[in-house]
Amino acid sequence: MIFDSRNFYSFWADVVVVLHGAYVAFVLLGLVSVHLGYLLRWDWVRNFWFRIVHLAMILVVAFEAVMGIVCPLTTLENYLRNQAGESVRGGSFMGQIVHDLLFYEAPSWVFTCSYCGFATLVALTFVIVPPKLKKSPPADACITVAGDNDAQSH
Repeated sequence: MIFDSRNFYSFWADVVVVLHGAYVAFVLLGLVSVHLGYLLRWDWVRNFWFRIVHLAMILVVAFEAVMGIVCPLTTLENYLRNQAGESVRGGSFMGQIVHDLLFYEAPSWVFTCSYCGFATLVALTFVIVPPKLKKSPPADACITVAGDNDAQSH
């Protein structure tokens, strides 16, 4: 079988766009899950590390938008599509579907406002549905000292 660099780059461009879609889904569904989990009393939505990662992910997006930085995943996908000789909207059927779900035509300020607004909503969930760190048992609860009965005289 002869190596076909066009298929190679096209495949990896599809992988990048799917990862990009997963990133967006995590951010969107994370917020929905936190509020739904609060109503349904799901403990996992208060997991500190889940919440910090969720907040960090949308803050990165908002920062990129405010600073005018093109998303690195978009840049990588475009590079790979170019190397494959495809248009930016090219790729496999699934790659096109995910790409169409991710990208819309609008002025950049619309996206910047949307990302910053969404980041604010995610940050507010730290007040509305505060995360919890797991409590560890007190340090002295696990310590047993041999010879505690030294008060007896021999």
